[in-house]
Amino acid sequence: MLVLPAYYDGNSVKTVDDYKFSKNQKLMITVLDETEEKELNGLKSLRGSLSKYANPDLIKNEKTAWSKAMGEKHGLR
Repeated sequence: MLVLPAYYDGNSVKTVDDYKFSKNQKLMITVLDETEEKELNGLKSLRGSLSKYANPDLIKNEKTAWSKAMGEKHGLR
């Protein structure tokens, strides 16, 4: 199953991304009401909201953080 964002322009349904449909391809269309659309748009605005908790000094340790944590948890050395 593939999900494609689309909109109705008053005449036909248009996909946001270019996609080639096969002839007689079966489709399942879900219509979002306005409240669902507002909820989805609200989620986009949360991007970056946790950046104030980021510690730039720890970025250099990101590549080895997982292996160090597993070593500490399981006693691997």
